[in-house]
Amino acid sequence: MIGIGAGESIARAWSDRHCQHQDPPALVCVLGFTETALIPGISAAGQTPSDRRITALADGEFLLRGIQPHYHYPLPPLTAGASPSLISRALIEALELPLYVFDAGLPLPRLPEMIHLGGTPARCLTTGQAMTTQTVAHLWEQGWSWGAQLSSEYPWLILAECVVGGTTTALALCESLGIVARDCVGSSHRQSNHEQKWQLVQRGLAHLPAEADPFTCVAAIGDPMQVVVAAMALRASQTCGVLLAGGSQMIAVYALARSVAHWRRLPWCLNQIVVGTTRWLVEDPTAQIQRLAERAQCPLLYTQLDFSLSRHPALRAYEQGFVKEGVGAGGCAIAAHLLAGWSNSEMVNIIDRLGDRYHASGGSLIAN
Repeated sequence: MIGIGAGESIARAWSDRHCQHQDPPALVCVLGFTETALIPGISAAGQTPSDRRITALADGEFLLRGIQPHYHYPLPPLTAGASPSLISRALIEALELPLYVFDAGLPLPRLPEMIHLGGTPARCLTTGQAMTTQTVAHLWEQGWSWGAQLSSEYPWLILAECVVGGTTTALALCESLGIVARDCVGSSHRQSNHEQKWQLVQRGLAHLPAEADPFTCVAAIGDPMQVVVAAMALRASQTCGVLLAGGSQMIAVYALARSVAHWRRLPWCLNQIVVGTTRWLVEDPTAQIQRLAERAQCPLLYTQLDFSLSRHPALRAYEQGFVKEGVGAGGCAIAAHLLAGWSNSEMVNIIDRLGDRYHASGGSLIAN
């Protein structure tokens, strides 16, 4: 049920080390925002700019609270498919995963359960001034501190994210670090909007000085999640395994962590960090995730989860190329394979049952 997309020897050894571990990992989801998300057509994670402002908050709320009568931030309807937070929440419940949700920089008030890191939303990457270097340095220290704390409490960590427009900032970050990523990153759209992303990224990169250090790069064209998760992963990897749960965005985080490690001469535990995503993203004919992972020298695992026989049309839409990944969905599925050894039908049944409850509560998975 787990495929390997890149870095086979490291990915296989990592998977073997964490197979059927007695204690579950913690799921850590870092929420952030970039005004890049407000550009028309940039993302399908919310139909309108107003929807996209609350997507991360809504996904975070659903992860934390699950099914409830009323939501402070209801999941925004999608053109097709269901929020990947349903996948993650179903597996969090079934596996009883410890959960931490961090606010790295959100545009609206967070929930009380969300841990505030003192960040701010990023400006659009086209400005070349997405964040101040002071904000980047602060978020790095916050991620480093939490990485130390969490790695001392759990056998391994699943680090997830939710940043609408984050594949565009991932493209920019990879390019700024010298990794050719044009036409490679994924998208919440069925057909990846590569040209739109590339035009925006070029505008942002034009502001970068020659041979900029990693902090200068991410401050210019990145988003707050990238800084926090890179620091968490780098610090946690010194004492435990780390699964970066996502696609393009986590490959960019991996590249940032490695670049900062080399720049600051910090320990780089090569065998401890892998990226984990979904089959839908790996098989997306409009993206090249495996090629991007290879260029970033990043080990890549992916779940073989298949919704063809799901009883919910919004989940079967994943098989038509909609949504694909997000909010740690692929990482949670990989954890389920490793911890419980569930078959595809067992996992689909668990996720379908949460979908049943969501429908019964009056929730809507897709737009009318």
